[in-house]
Amino acid sequence: MILLYSSRYSPRLQYIANTLLTEMARIDVSFTNNPEEFRFFEGPKINYSDQPVSEDELWITPAEILFEKQIREQNIRCGEFENFKIFFQCDKGDFPFDIFGASFYLISRYEEYLPHEKDEYGRYSSRSSLAFKEEFLTTPLINIWVVHLQKILRRKFPTILFRPRKFNFIPTYDIDIAFSYLNKGFVRNAGGLVRSLFKGQLGAMKERLDVLSGKKEDPFNVYEWLYALHLKYNLRPYYFFLVAKDPQGYDKNIDPEREEMQELIRYHAMGYQVGIHPSWQSGDNEELLKEEIGLMEYLINKRITCSRQHYIRFELPQTYRLLVQNGIEKEFSMGYGDINGFRASIASPFFWYDLQKEERTSLRVYPFCFMDANSFFEQKLTPLQAFDEIRSYHEAIKKVNGTMITIWHNTFFGSDKQYEGWKEVYELFLQEVLYWDF
Repeated sequence: MILLYSSRYSPRLQYIANTLLTEMARIDVSFTNNPEEFRFFEGPKINYSDQPVSEDELWITPAEILFEKQIREQNIRCGEFENFKIFFQCDKGDFPFDIFGASFYLISRYEEYLPHEKDEYGRYSSRSSLAFKEEFLTTPLINIWVVHLQKILRRKFPTILFRPRKFNFIPTYDIDIAFSYLNKGFVRNAGGLVRSLFKGQLGAMKERLDVLSGKKEDPFNVYEWLYALHLKYNLRPYYFFLVAKDPQGYDKNIDPEREEMQELIRYHAMGYQVGIHPSWQSGDNEELLKEEIGLMEYLINKRITCSRQHYIRFELPQTYRLLVQNGIEKEFSMGYGDINGFRASIASPFFWYDLQKEERTSLRVYPFCFMDANSFFEQKLTPLQAFDEIRSYHEAIKKVNGTMITIWHNTFFGSDKQYEGWKEVYELFLQEVLYWDF
């Protein structure tokens, strides 16, 4: 156990110390505001105050952020220390910066509660973030800080023991469009044929007719192929299904009332974790969200506790509060919908802290670092460039024994010529990069 002293009580400090020490560094932490108790404690201890308390302590000078109750613009100047970025630097103490305050700023998404720029979809813009501006978006910075803190603690307290943590990979899939042609009904397929005819896309017309007549496999039907991959590499994926009843705008999946769509969901729920992919329409409609969750629960005959927002569309704290109220326990949207990287600067699951209510919630956030759609549509990468990108994230996360979460869509693995080469990228990633981790 490690004892942390602070002269002032702070729910923010308790939250972030438990996150960094108990959950990430894997050592129990206890708190005290009694200097005498701290002084006579014989185990490893951290003094988080403006003055030294005892000779055998790790002294970290605090910034004010953890003792404030308001949300305000913070004066942040980033610097470099041992090849990684830091801020809230300290002029005195045993640590060059306030690791607790800086980590809280990033992991709580403090900056997203402040006035900020939004992108074309109404989301918090990645370009507004400190990580983007200071060029550490591609770095699991908090994990790196924790590794450094562990090194300093070992030097100061040679007998300290941290429970080991291993690298973990969690593949996740968004099923936005389960099939390209199948199960869309007469009206949608007829409309597709007419559009292809007017555009002179005779090949697309033939492909649609071949699939509908059973002569050819649907381009997006890759579920058995994925099943074989998971079996081969002993993977435990999460599938998120879009079940919007009204296919309009950004919600274009198969009608969830169709038996084929329901069977697809049931099939995956038998062997995998299945979650809700709240539709664009339900993002502003709580009743619609309840209906979508209820439908999923009815189909698989169990509670839905996992979710990821369609188009990564969420706003803090409103969206997360809504999810908690509707029984969601694991949330997988923490990342950007326009660029890959670490939105919260962390590659480990963590409990969401509601900054307005000043409390740790029951919602566990699973941040992703890579999404195929970002690489393809936004960053305009080739399949080989995307492979280099995903491999670099793997190497960075593996160094800190973090959790790597990726998002793929079934559409990228099929026979659609638009996504040629992406299926091979995924196979290569699992074969060459992850093979030795299992």
